[in-house]
Amino acid sequence: MELHHQTAAGRCSVAFVFEPVLSREELLQSLTDYDVVLPTLGDAYSADIFAAVPEKRTKLLANFGVGYNHIDARAARAAGIDVTNTPGAVTDATADIALTLMLMTCRRAGEGERMVRAGQWEGWHPTQLLGLHMSGKTLGVVGMGRIGQAIAQRAHFGFGMSVKFYNRSPKDVSFPAEQVAELTDLAAQVDVLIVAVPGGAETHHLINASVLNAMQPHAHMVNIARGDVVNETDLIAALSKGQIAGAGLDVYEFEPKVPQALIDMENVTLLPHLGTAALEVRTAMGLMAVDNATAFANGESLPNAV
Repeated sequence: MELHHQTAAGRCSVAFVFEPVLSREELLQSLTDYDVVLPTLGDAYSADIFAAVPEKRTKLLANFGVGYNHIDARAARAAGIDVTNTPGAVTDATADIALTLMLMTCRRAGEGERMVRAGQWEGWHPTQLLGLHMSGKTLGVVGMGRIGQAIAQRAHFGFGMSVKFYNRSPKDVSFPAEQVAELTDLAAQVDVLIVAVPGGAETHHLINASVLNAMQPHAHMVNIARGDVVNETDLIAALSKGQIAGAGLDVYEFEPKVPQALIDMENVTLLPHLGTAALEVRTAMGLMAVDNATAFANGESLPNAV
C-alpha cells in the first residue's frame, strides 16, 4: 500500500493510497489503521472482511460514488461502521453516457469509426451502416430512480421517444411515461432497453435470457448500472443468435475483464466505465465524500448515509 500522509487543516492526518484497488490485506489494514476510509468501487468491503478484524478503528466508509454494492452495508452497520455515498453528483453525467451508448449502438458509430481508422471506408453510399433511427422510438427504462429519470427526460424531450419503465415500486414522474408491471412485458414493447438499477443481490442477473428473449430483434440493450445486473453469458447468446440487434455497455459482470466474444462483435459498443468520468463530476463526488467524512469528524449527522 503506497501512502502519502499530510495534515488536513489541522483537523486530522490524511493518508492517500495510490493503488486503484485495495488488496484483501490492505482492506483489513484499513479497518485497523484509520477512523474514516473513502473507498472506491473496486474496494470490496465484504462481510468476511469485517469479520476478520475483531478490533476495528474505522467508524465510517465514505464511499466515492453513488453505487455501493462493493460494500456490504448491512455487515458494516452490524460492525459499528456507517456507510455514506455521493447521490446526485453523478446523475447527469451517467445519463449523458447512457445517451452516448444509445446513439452509438443504434447508429453503429463504433463500427463506423473502426472502419475509418482501419482505412476500410470507401466513401458514402445509400445502404452503408444502416442503423436504428432513435427519434420517435420507444425507450424502456429498468429502474426509474434519479438516473433513470434523467435518461428518460433526455430521450423524451430530446428525441421525442415514448417512455415506458419497470420499477420495483410505483413511481410518479413529471413527464409522460408508462409503468409496466412485468419486466419481460417491458422488454417486448421497446426499441431500446436501458438498465439503470442499483447493483446488489436484489438485481443480480436481473437482465437474463428470459428478458433478452422477450426483446424484439431490432431492439438494443444498454447497461450503465452495474455489470452483474446483466448475465453476460445470456447477453452473448442473445447477440450471437440475433435475438437482439445490439448492445451498449459501460460496465461488465467481471470488470475489468471483458469477454472476448463481446469484443469480437461489431454490434456491441464497449466503454471503460465512463459513467461519471468528467472532471467536474469526479471533483463533486470527492467533495461530497469529504463532506461526509467532515461531518463524522465534527460529530454531526451524516449528509448521505445509506
